[in-house]
Amino acid sequence: MDESQHSTVMSGGNAAFVEALYEAYLSDPASVSDEWRVYFDGVRGSAQDTAHTAVQQHFLEVGRQRMRLGAAAPAQQSSVSAAQQAASALISAYRVYGHIGARKNPLSMRPAAVVPELTPEYYGLTAQDLQEQVHEGPFQGTLQEVIRQAEATYCGSIGFEFTYLPVTEREWFQERIERSQGRPSYSEAQRRRILGKLNAAEGLERYLGQRYVGQKRFSLEGGESFIPLMDRLVQLGGELGVKETVIGMAHRGRLNVLVNIFGKKPADLFAEFEGKKRLSDDPDVSGDVKYHMGFSSDVSTPGGPMHLALAYNPSHLEIVSPVVHGSVRARQDRRGDDTRQQVLPITVHGDAAVAGQGVVMETINLSRLRGFTTGGAVRIVINNQVGFTISDPRDSRSSRYCTDVAKIGNAPVMHVNGDDPEAVVYAGELALQYRQQFGKDVFIDLLCFRRHGHNESDDPTMTQPIMYREIKAHPGTRALYAQALEQGGVLKPGEADALVTSFRDRLDAGESVVEEIRNDEQSALALDWRKYLDTHWSEESRTAVPRELLETLGERLASVPEGFGVHRAVERVLKNRREMSLGNQPLDWGMGETLAYATLLMEGYNVRLDGQDAGRGTFVHRHAVLHDQTAQDPAGEEYLSLAHLSPEQGRIEVIDSTLSEEAVMAFEYGYATSAPDSLVLWEAQFGDFANGAQAVIDQFISAGESKWQRLCGLTLLLPHGYEGQGPEHSSARLERYLQLCAQKNMQVVVPSSASQIFHLLRRQMIRPYRKPLIVMSPKSLLRNKAAMSELSEFTDGRFQEVIGDVQASSARRVVISSGKLHWELSEAREKGGLQTQVALIRLEQLYPFPAAQLQAELSLYPGAQVVWAQEEPQNQGAWLMLQDDLRAALQPGQTLSYAGRPRSASTAVGYAQVHAREQAQVITDALGAAVPVTTIPVKKEATAQS
Repeated sequence: MDESQHSTVMSGGNAAFVEALYEAYLSDPASVSDEWRVYFDGVRGSAQDTAHTAVQQHFLEVGRQRMRLGAAAPAQQSSVSAAQQAASALISAYRVYGHIGARKNPLSMRPAAVVPELTPEYYGLTAQDLQEQVHEGPFQGTLQEVIRQAEATYCGSIGFEFTYLPVTEREWFQERIERSQGRPSYSEAQRRRILGKLNAAEGLERYLGQRYVGQKRFSLEGGESFIPLMDRLVQLGGELGVKETVIGMAHRGRLNVLVNIFGKKPADLFAEFEGKKRLSDDPDVSGDVKYHMGFSSDVSTPGGPMHLALAYNPSHLEIVSPVVHGSVRARQDRRGDDTRQQVLPITVHGDAAVAGQGVVMETINLSRLRGFTTGGAVRIVINNQVGFTISDPRDSRSSRYCTDVAKIGNAPVMHVNGDDPEAVVYAGELALQYRQQFGKDVFIDLLCFRRHGHNESDDPTMTQPIMYREIKAHPGTRALYAQALEQGGVLKPGEADALVTSFRDRLDAGESVVEEIRNDEQSALALDWRKYLDTHWSEESRTAVPRELLETLGERLASVPEGFGVHRAVERVLKNRREMSLGNQPLDWGMGETLAYATLLMEGYNVRLDGQDAGRGTFVHRHAVLHDQTAQDPAGEEYLSLAHLSPEQGRIEVIDSTLSEEAVMAFEYGYATSAPDSLVLWEAQFGDFANGAQAVIDQFISAGESKWQRLCGLTLLLPHGYEGQGPEHSSARLERYLQLCAQKNMQVVVPSSASQIFHLLRRQMIRPYRKPLIVMSPKSLLRNKAAMSELSEFTDGRFQEVIGDVQASSARRVVISSGKLHWELSEAREKGGLQTQVALIRLEQLYPFPAAQLQAELSLYPGAQVVWAQEEPQNQGAWLMLQDDLRAALQPGQTLSYAGRPRSASTAVGYAQVHAREQAQVITDALGAAVPVTTIPVKKEATAQS
């Protein structure tokens, strides 16, 4: 069929016929003629999953134009009546555009939009056409009746967005929606349960509002349908095989979820309001406000017991979402849940935040990546149509819906009216069934309102007078639903009021109001962290390993499958590593790090390493993931030798992450909080890039234990060192981490050799001390021969917090430094012949400060002048945070001074020559003498791109 023939057929009333052909083609390409199949193949091209809507719109437009002109169909299609063609076009239009005209908003101030494509007039239909009998899928009757059926299905209390999905998923939604005409049919018992949960949601908020007047609680009033929705997700989840559900949400409705879903005792909540209950009496536990606190419990479901976990959350709104996904991934891995159906993530968002916070997009982008997928999340937006004081969509987003970010993950969206609790619950059922079937995210946009201001002491009428006039007159969802049930004969007159009184009595009693709660014993599904409590950083742990094991592992790490085409540069690396493991040459940083992972895996620990270049290493040092240079199929191109050490080894993942810092670091934090037996590492491409995740560092990594008593052993590898690469590629902002250090909350280290990183990483797992580990990792030291270590340093020894100087026992000047600067000082000292005059001490662990170890070293140099030397400017680096500790470690007669760059607004200069001059001056000042200085050059192959 040539182009002119297609133009003729697709004009006029035949547009609906062609649309029907296209629908048939999507279901089964063989069901249409060869000519049409070739044509549709061309229309779809490579964009198979996204072209459908555009094609529909084209067909609808040409059909509309021709119908309005009254053109007749070509003779070969004369058997298809105009009414039948219109029915096909209209049903397609309802599927695509019905959500726009749906009655999804409980507030009349924003009525549903009129969609021309959904009106008979748009197609030039006559009254006679509307009375003609038609049949389209499950819709049949007169054209007018079919339109009413489509209207009820797609423009009721739920607006469905799903036509951009792949055909299988689209048909899944379409079949279920049209079979039920867009709404459920619930039994009397089910409707009573929905009312009971609505009653509990409203009852708790009113109780708290009357008992604790003016106190912040971020009320759920106006969005009470959220509670029956959550209840249904939990109960249905149990039926569908879910064993654990992890929930992340910000403030609004959180207290309601704790009491009415998790079964927290109201008496405990009241004690928190009254200041009588603390998380701990430990003075090191700061605690947090009640609407940030997490909780866990076990509940009964039709499929057996389910463990519920509510993630702790700061006021950074959406930041909890990737934390939840990381925790879920860890729980799935622990269970061996490869299908990812036994642990369910539910994330709850605000409408303003889901559109405004970039971490939402980052997290959705992770949802289907192989290193981060959790099999899909149910994402609920409590859309109260106002963000703090902004309610005009022209000020809050550039898209039609706040949920349009869902399309990044090709996720369906259901916009549902919060005043129709049955529709809300139905949307939840569809969402969970879809997630379990297809393993993808799905959004429920719960349109509701906020009865009070941003908090209970805020007056919203100052900024939203029109909205709050309507809200003030709104009787509440519970009252509306109770009235409907009474009119339908489900409730007797006065029964709804009795339920209100009964629930209030239960709150007064203070015991759990959730019948399904199972907190009578320690949950068998919860992690046991007891062996990690009350530990100290100085506890001894044997990290050395036998030489025989290192030799065996070295051979396996250097081997590849037969026929695997190794890159010639990588082949040299593997050859050298084999020699290193035999003790024939010193071990470099990459080998020391890799052996740490390998030995831990052999001992049954798991290792998860990710970062933007983690497989190869930003500075081409790691080569954990090898790529077959002769491969033809990308699926079989990769080889991870760490995964092939032993059948009984631990699990290993080395992941090249997407270019996200905030979401990925938060994901790994969540993973580490649920996997104490896994070494979890996040590596920055450059240390400074961790700035993009500062909220994660500030709110979770540094303060999670103090605020919430959440232990976490996450390790951050942050490349750090001044080598003339400019401001963003020099400093990992060491000072920021030290500023956050207190109460032994984390560890900050600057290891200087291959054996040190080996023992450090092993210590992080073998010692039962689960605190975040911040590693200022090197760049140039990765290939510096001075930083290499002999094999004996791996078979003996441990991580040394302080490394003394064996050369300068009579020195009168002692220089303390960290990282690569030590090796530059050492080289300059040798060139200047100062070996006996200047002692060099390496401070490898900056926090917790190893005071006793440093004092022991300084005691060898009575009366010496002690110098702290650093590469960073004086207002950065370690000096400002450590000088008090350094002074306290001085021995009688010793003095302390500073050698380093002067204060600076920027971390480093951007010119290599200026850098070299500054570095030379730092070394001269530190040694106290002008000596020949050769700063460590940056090799071309060891430099990453910005």
